[in-house]
Formats: sequence, structure tokens, C-alpha cells
Amino acid sequence: MTNLTLQLFNGLSHATTLFLMAAGLTLIFGVTRIVNFAHGSFYMLGALLSAHIVTLWLPSWGESAWGYAGAMLLGAACAALVGAVAEFLLLRRLADAPELYQLVATFGLTLFLHDAMLAVFGPDEVFAPRFPGLKGAVEWAGEFFPVWHIVTIALGPLVWLGLHLLLTKTRFGQRLKAATQDRHMLDALGINPKPLMLGAVVLGCALAGLGGALRLPTEPANLQMDVNVVVETFVVVVTGGLGSIAGAFWAALLIGMVHAFGISIFPQATLVLVFVTMAVVLAVRPQGLLGSPLASGAQEKAEIFANVTVKPSYVAIIFIVLAGALVWGMVGNSLGDASAGGVQGQGNAAGAGLYWRSLAVDALILCIFALSLQAMMGLGGLVSFGHAAFFALGAYGAALSHSLWGWGFAAAMLAGTLAATLAAAVFGAVLVRSAGVYLAMLSLALAQVVWATATQWVSLSGGDNGLIGLQLLASAAPDAVSVGAGQGSPGMGSGLSRAIFEPLVLLIAASAVAFLSYAARTRWGAALQAVRDAPERARASGLPVFALKYGVFTASAALAGLAGALFAAHKGAVFPSSASVSVSVDVLLAVLLGGVHWVWGAVLGSAVLTLLQAQLSSGMGVLSDYWRGALGLLVMLMMVAAPSGLAGLVLRMRAKLLHFK
Repeated sequence: MTNLTLQLFNGLSHATTLFLMAAGLTLIFGVTRIVNFAHGSFYMLGALLSAHIVTLWLPSWGESAWGYAGAMLLGAACAALVGAVAEFLLLRRLADAPELYQLVATFGLTLFLHDAMLAVFGPDEVFAPRFPGLKGAVEWAGEFFPVWHIVTIALGPLVWLGLHLLLTKTRFGQRLKAATQDRHMLDALGINPKPLMLGAVVLGCALAGLGGALRLPTEPANLQMDVNVVVETFVVVVTGGLGSIAGAFWAALLIGMVHAFGISIFPQATLVLVFVTMAVVLAVRPQGLLGSPLASGAQEKAEIFANVTVKPSYVAIIFIVLAGALVWGMVGNSLGDASAGGVQGQGNAAGAGLYWRSLAVDALILCIFALSLQAMMGLGGLVSFGHAAFFALGAYGAALSHSLWGWGFAAAMLAGTLAATLAAAVFGAVLVRSAGVYLAMLSLALAQVVWATATQWVSLSGGDNGLIGLQLLASAAPDAVSVGAGQGSPGMGSGLSRAIFEPLVLLIAASAVAFLSYAARTRWGAALQAVRDAPERARASGLPVFALKYGVFTASAALAGLAGALFAAHKGAVFPSSASVSVSVDVLLAVLLGGVHWVWGAVLGSAVLTLLQAQLSSGMGVLSDYWRGALGLLVMLMMVAAPSGLAGLVLRMRAKLLHFK
């Protein structure tokens, strides 16, 4: 009983932090209709700035209650100021963009702010002192509970009350509330909504910064706080209902309790329990606990999946270039092998050949993965922010079938594809009933469950150490981890030759492009696009809406699983990171950079993204240290300046040139 009471207090304390984050995110979404994935960055900024003030810059403040509180408020104020700049430069330009573009653009903002804070604060954790005057603990039935946790528990209801009074008793709050209902109507009545949007973002970011600062007396500030907390915050917001602060409060309590008791009862499945809770709530109430059914919001214009017919000469040129890149890498490698023991310059050429050879295969595998998501998004309009779940299941399916049972390359590829397909068949029945940001968050939840399972089921997956030393290919993979004596499974053969594997990957990528092009021209593709653009009209016309969505979702997962299996063979190792948020974002970036509605979009986006990541991360000096920030800046510019992707941009430029001629 005592332990349960202690866990109850821990859950309430954690719920306060979640509510501060969720209330700010809900407020921003309610007014601006922007799903801000960068919200965790403002939480991290408030924590890091406050921690540096009380430990390094002005340590005397850490010895005074007023000074410590002032440092926390400065952290919140700094987060609000950076939020105001972000709203002016980025968020207001995304106000009418589809939710997916907002998610990707604000993830770019996360990358940029992360590297900016790395430059300012450095990479080290900062351990702040306990809050002066509140360092003790309260005894409860022989157990001790920190006084600071009691203070934070009291802050949750106070913040809720303050927001309620602000929104109902002040003119600014009433206008803010009106803006959440219909921003454009407010504009038509002569009230400029831009200051209201700015005010909502400033207040929301201040709450996030304060939430981060309040964690200092109990945990260190570090550069991993942003993504860790924002995923759980999205769970709270979606569970409570988008746009509902009261819903966020009750959802924060629910998730806080699940988190606290999960740690006590099922410590290895805590993260899974959190996402299962969200899934159960959304299965019963698709709009969340207290949310209202949302209007469709900003939608992409009805757009036919474009450029499905391409001149044969263009196809030939594209594949000659791709094949030439692979052949050039192979020739460079052969020259390097022939010159073994020769001059240093020839050795460097061999190394360059191996590098470009590996990079070309990376791009092709990403292309296959991106095509799977493009089919789901471009044809079916299904938004996924956790497509890495199926990629990882494919990778682990291939790796485990090979390492446990000694299956060869072909059987392992089939096992990986089937693992992803079966998971999609089971979970797709629930996921495709949702739409928009709810579907995005449910897919993210599935990916996080896969990641948590791969991380914690050490006996099967190897945990963080991964499954290494796979011999699906004859030669060691360029990035594989070498296997020590005695590792590997009996019965594993020498594997498929890389001379066959690399053209095979190219063939699979070409076949996926051809199939996507063909599918878009069929009745099935036309029906999917009708469901994407006007689901109610499609349902009234007799189209099997659920069956169409379920079919494209399952087929997309199968292709993603195949891409994951190929990745496992290419790298010779699989790690839980293959199911991480960053992998889901990478494939989204590839699709959106190229152009989601252009058949060659995934090909172009995958090539550009792979080359950009390789060149930025291997750059010289400052650029190599902050390449993620540079990539984030590029992503934001693309989502604002060319939301139709590079393919759309190229075609528009071509049309303008023809017009001038």
C-alpha cells in the first residue's frame, strides 16, 4: 500500500510536467492549427538555460530561492522569445499547410534548435542543485517523498485554473478562444489574428520552457530531452483531444499514472503501456477524451498522381546514370583490389570506390522505402509518422531468420517482408480508421512500441548491441560490425554475392517505380485518389473506402519490410535505431523533398537526401559538427518555398522557361 501511494505521488508529479507541455502544445494547435513537433526543443531550452544560470554563469542564484525561481522564469522567457522568432519566420507561413508538412518542417526546426543549443551550451549534462528551502522530504507511512514533487503537483491545477481564467475572463483570452474556433471569421470581423497567433505561440513556448526548468531539481539538463519528452507530450495531447486543454489535463493524469505504475509493475514495458493506453482511448473515442471531431483542416488540393507516363528515353537515361554510378563504384573497387600492396594513391581510389558503392546502395534502399510511403501517402492520403516500424520489422525478420535458423538470402528477404506484412494486417485494421494527425500519432506509437521491444527484449534482439555479423552477403557489408570468434549461426552459408546483390537492389527499385506508375493509372489507383480527396463522396458513391485504405496500407508495409530486409543484408547488422523517429522522418523527408505526387519524387528525394547527409556529415570543421542543423534549415526552407518538392519545382521552372520561349 505504501509503495502504491508513493507511485501515485510520482505519477502526479510527472503528470504536471506533461500537462505544462501538453497545455502549451494544445494552445498553439488550437489557435494556429499547427502541429508543432519542435515543442520539445523549447522544453529543453528552458531546462538548459536555467541550469547554466544556477550552476555555471550565476551560481549564487542557485543558493537563493528567489534567484533559483528567477532563473527558471528566465528559462521560460527565453523559450517564449525563441518561440516568437520561430512563429514570425516559420510557423505563420505554415498556417494553411497540410499537417504532414507542418510536422516535417517543425522537425527541421528541432534539428536546427538542437545544434544551436549544442553550440551555445556544449554537449555535457548539467546537474543543477536542489531548490533552496525545498530540499527535504515528507514522510508517509515510513516512505519519504520529496517536497519539490509536492510543489510541482500543486502547480498542475494552478496552471489549468490560470489558463481557464485567461481564456474566459480577459478580452485577449476571449479573442484567443474565438480564434481557436474560426480564425478566418475573426479576420473577417476586423480583428487581426496574427497577434493572437503570436501570443498563443509565445504562451505555449513559455509553458514548455517552464516545464523544462521545473525538472532541474530532480534530473540533469541534457541535449536528449527534446525528442524524449515531445513524443510523450503528443501522446497526452492526442489522448486528451486536440485543442482541449481540459482534455490535456485529464490525459496527463492518465498517462502520468500509467507511467508511474508501469515503472513499478512492468518496468520493461512502460513505454509500450503508454502507447497502448493512447491506442485504447482512440479506439473508443477517435477524437480523444474531450476533443471534438476536427474539421479536415488544411488540405492539399485534389491532385492527380502526376507524371505517371515518362518518355522511354528519359527512363533509359535515369537508369543508365544509376547503373553507371554502381558500375563506377565496382570498377573503382576492382582497381583498388588489383593494386593491393601498390601505391598509396591507388589505395585511396579503392577506398573512394567502396564509399560511393555503399552510398549508391544506401540511396537505392532508401528509395524503395520511400516508394512504399509515397504509395500510401500520394495515392491513399494516409499520413504516417512511424513508417519505420515496418522497416525495422523487415530488418529484424530477415536478421532473426538468418541468425536463428540459418536461412539464406532469399528466404530471409521473404521472412522480413512477411513480418512487416503481418504486422500491418493486424494493426492496419485500427490505424486506417483514423486520419490526419491522429493516424500520424498512432503510427508513431506503433514505431515506438517496436523500438521499445527491440531495445528491451535483449535475449532475442540483442538490445542496444543489436544483431551483428550477419552473413547474408558473401563479402562483409561496408558498415557491418565484425563478428568475434564463435559468433554466427551454424548452417549460415557464405551468402549472396555483392556482384548480384547490388544490381538486384537496383532492379527492385526500378520495379517499384514502374509498379507505382502503373498502379496510379489503374481503376484501383483512381479509386484511392478519390478516397484521398473526398472520402465522404467516395463512400456515397459505393467505393469500399476501408478496403482500399487497408489494402494500400498493407502493400506499403510489405514494401517497407522488404527495404528493411535489404538494409539488414547490406549493413550486416540491425539495431533498434532502425525503428526510431529519425528513420521515420528520413523517409518522410525523402518523399516530401522529391514531391509526394510525382512518380519520380521518391527517387529524386532519396538521392538528394542521401548525398546531402553524407556530404554534410563528412564536411570539414564547423559544418561536420552541426550538419543536422544545416539539414534542418534546408528542410524548413523546402517546406515553405517548395512544398510540392524538387520534382514540382523543376517542372514549374521548366514550364516558365518554355513560356518565355
